[in-house]
Amino acid sequence: MTAYKDLTKEELLELKSGLEAQYEEVKAKGLKLDMSRGKPSTEQLNLSMGMMDVLNSSVDLTCADGVDCRNYGGLDGIAEAKQLLADMMEVPKDNVIIFGNSSLNVMYDTVARAMTHGVLGSTPWCRLDKVKFLCPVPGYDRHFGITEHFGIEMINIPMTPTGPDMDLVEKYVNEDPAVKGIWCVPKYSNPQGITYSDETVFRFANLKPAAEDFRIYWDNAYCVHHLYEDKQDYLIEILSECKKAGNPDMVYKFSSTSKISFPGSGIAALAASEANLNEIRSMMKMQTIGHDKVNQLRHVRFFKDVHGIVEHMKKHADIMRPKFEAVIDGLERELGGLGIGSWVKPLGGYFISFDAMDGCAKAIVAKAKEAGLVMTGAGATYPYGKDPHDSNIRIAPSYPTPEELAVATDIFVLSVKLVSIDKLLENM
Repeated sequence: MTAYKDLTKEELLELKSGLEAQYEEVKAKGLKLDMSRGKPSTEQLNLSMGMMDVLNSSVDLTCADGVDCRNYGGLDGIAEAKQLLADMMEVPKDNVIIFGNSSLNVMYDTVARAMTHGVLGSTPWCRLDKVKFLCPVPGYDRHFGITEHFGIEMINIPMTPTGPDMDLVEKYVNEDPAVKGIWCVPKYSNPQGITYSDETVFRFANLKPAAEDFRIYWDNAYCVHHLYEDKQDYLIEILSECKKAGNPDMVYKFSSTSKISFPGSGIAALAASEANLNEIRSMMKMQTIGHDKVNQLRHVRFFKDVHGIVEHMKKHADIMRPKFEAVIDGLERELGGLGIGSWVKPLGGYFISFDAMDGCAKAIVAKAKEAGLVMTGAGATYPYGKDPHDSNIRIAPSYPTPEELAVATDIFVLSVKLVSIDKLLENM
């Protein structure tokens, strides 16, 4: 294929004419397709329906240690649920607190506690003139939403194929006491599907923060979300690395079963040092007497142990894999060699990250929407919704059916081609 930039103005105009005819045909179909969020499909949700049968009115709802899950108590979760999530997160059970159905909620509360009460005796952030967070980009829009909500200044840190640019991370963290945290999705990152390298994790663990209350917000959302059995990324465990490096308190590690069981009814967990957990528990006492223990027990009885989760996620992979491959194949077939876009082929997670020519992302998303395809808003993968290059687009293949996905990919590549041609013609 000839790269678009090597075509003459006449060739581009001729190409545009043919593509516009195709686009109008698609538009006339009045389609309503959605690739905007990483929602599990109905088929994936059906995999967990057995969870609705493991508890009923004739079942004993008492835990192994005698806790009656129907009653009050159990501030930080039942022992069985701690063990299940600890094994999934690769940390000791004693380093885990079980929360409600959402890890996002836990992350929000963790930032809120730091704002109002500080971290392990340090000054509450609300009393400081300036609080800053590092944000690897492109990244997770809901992370950025939390820090923006609290008025925290966000600093873009470019992602590399091995994780965030650690030279920049070290410079900011080690030199600026106003830098209090960094958002991380370390395995199959949102949206690029990148897993942090061993060296990146080592460098994180060995940071020398200028702020004593600096924390790494390690959102390991996709720790068991592989697409392939024979090709899987491996991530070093951050909590133990921080401990080895003499920084045991420097990380909060988050995870949940949101995209494993039911997104609206999963269980979330936080893993951290004993000092961090003791402080969190002392404040949790003011919020709750304990989260939903019946739901925690339901998860334990359904999955039984971490091996049950692993086997369950293989079924998810069988559903997700063909969807990812359909989108990647479509991108390679239609856009490969044209020089108007690039993408990462992930081995897990929930997204495909597409980089268009600079200045094209918003127009591509708008073009796709006009033809009936809703995508994540351009700029969403950057703090404040501002992509400085207007180039990154997050593709979420999980929710549509394979048939819808084929049509959605066609609309997307058509939109990319048309907008890219307009951009090239503009610059001629």
